[in-house]
Formats: sequence, C-alpha cells, structure tokens
Amino acid sequence: MADTSARTLRLLTLLQSHRFWAGEELSARLGVSARTLRRDVDRLRELGYPVEARRGVDGGYQLAAGAALPPLVIDDEEAVALAVGLQAAADGQVEGIAEASVRALAKVVQVMPARLRRRVEALRAVTVPGHWQTDPGPRIAPDVLTAVALACRDTERLRFRYAAVRGDGPAERHAEPHHLVRVGRRWYLVAYDLVRQDWRIFRLDRLADPVPTGARFLPRALPVADPAEFVRAGLSGRRGPYRVEVLVDAPAEAVRGRVGRWATVDQVDAGRCLLRLTSDALEWPAMALGSLDADFTVLSPPELTTLLAAWGERFTRCADRPAPAGPPAPADRPAQ
Repeated sequence: MADTSARTLRLLTLLQSHRFWAGEELSARLGVSARTLRRDVDRLRELGYPVEARRGVDGGYQLAAGAALPPLVIDDEEAVALAVGLQAAADGQVEGIAEASVRALAKVVQVMPARLRRRVEALRAVTVPGHWQTDPGPRIAPDVLTAVALACRDTERLRFRYAAVRGDGPAERHAEPHHLVRVGRRWYLVAYDLVRQDWRIFRLDRLADPVPTGARFLPRALPVADPAEFVRAGLSGRRGPYRVEVLVDAPAEAVRGRVGRWATVDQVDAGRCLLRLTSDALEWPAMALGSLDADFTVLSPPELTTLLAAWGERFTRCADRPAPAGPPAPADRPAQ
C-alpha cells in the first residue's frame, strides 16, 4: 500500500511538471504497466484531480482545469519561491490579496522543513525592493505573521511579548487570537486578553516571540460582527494617515514622471499641478517633494510645513558649515 501511495504521488508530480505525457513514457518513468498506470490515474481522479486521457497511438495523459483546486505537489525550489512570493504579497499594496496571502503562507510554512525555512529567510534577508515607497510601513517577520495566523486558524491560545506605544518595554501577554486584520499598511491582531479580561488590538510589528500554548478555546463573540470594523473603531481615536495636498510649480507630466506611482497628480494650468498622496509618516512626502526640482506650496497638512521648515533650517545650517581642512583621521584599530 505504501508503494502504491508513493507511486501515485510520483505520478501526480510528473503530471504537474508537464502539460502532456505520452502513455508509454509515463509508464516507463513509473516502472509500471499500462494497466497499472490506468488504475493510478483512476485513483487520482477519485481524489479530485481532473486527469484527461487521450486514446490512440499518440495517446497519453494530462491534468486539466477542474471545478475546484486540488492539493498541489511542489518541489523544494518551488516551495521556497512560493513562500517568498506570498510574504511579498502580504507586505505589498495590492488590494484584497494580503489576508489570503497570509493564510496560504501559514499553510506552506507549517509543513516546510527547517532547511527550507532557513533558505526562505536567507533569501528575504538579501533581497531588496527595486523601488522606494512613500511609506513602506513597518516590517513584520514571517515567523511572527505565520505563527499568529496559525493560532487564529486553530483557535489556540497564544503567549507573546508586546511593546505598547507607552511603556517601559515589551510585556508578556496571554491571549485568545481571533482574527488578523490589515488596515492601511499595518497588520493588527484582534484578540481577547486573558489577563485584562477584555478585547484588545495588537499591532503585529510590536509583537514578538509568539508561542502557541497548545490550549484550544471556544471563540468568543466579538463586540461587532466585522473584525475590520472593530479595528477601525479602535483606531479612530488615534492619529490617522496624513492626507497631503501640495501645489507644485511644474507641469503635471513632469511630476508624474517622478512620483506618479505613489501620488495623484492633476494639472491646474500650463505650469502648475496639484499633487495628492496619503502617508502614515511625513518624512516620505518631504523626500518626494525634495526630488521634484521645483518650487511648491503646501496646502495640507500644516504638520508638513513645520517639518519642511525644520529640515530647511538644518540643511542651511549644515551647508554653511565650513569643511574640515583634511579628511577625518580614522579611529585606531585594536591590536590584533
């Protein structure tokens, strides 16, 4: 039975690696007769894989699209690529796929051998994006994201360290994780805090060392039906994203060529345009405006005007500072 199961898995791998296999070649690859091959194909069909057969001298087999997606068999290289791609999708800005990417990533990482997890982390560590963003958002370690996602899926109590906005440092928390929610460019965990006996919202970039306890729980009812609405309501009292509006003394086409990917640019007249963007921090809009090589007027928010004035004073002060007579002497190296 074990040999039969292994051979069926091998058959599935071969069918997924080629669009079409001649019957003789497929039998030879598996080392079985044509009759045994047909039985194995029937077994795959019973499991939900839509295997099509072509009869005749040029007959063979191929996988076709079915009504549902059956389990996939992937090799080591594909598993690493899939995990890295899903993490990038979870970090990205494509609307509507981040939550699904995290669920898929959790499933992949759960069954991934340690050697492949190390490869995924190494690849992520040496990979940098080919573009800059107005506000890339905080980075979250994949192991944190997947551990929390699995705990939510399995209704398993979770212990972790959490650094609040105000506090002396990360504190130990014990909670029943309910749902992961992405708002803007941040991930939040909706959970019932077992110490404080109340619902809490935790930012995942401030959460560290999540450890599933093995204790399952019966999910409690949220105060509201939609976890995303619960998070938005909890954040409503905090400072929201900045909505930046700037009148730029340059044609819209020239401005779009520099920041059009991250902002909306509308023509005002022949020599001016209106630039709009939303950002969680004002440093990125300030950098974008500095790259335009054009004068501009900040319409909103006033905090951006204050930041630019402070930067301008610092830049002027540094520009007026005389350069040293020679290069600074390197620090003495310790004795070998």
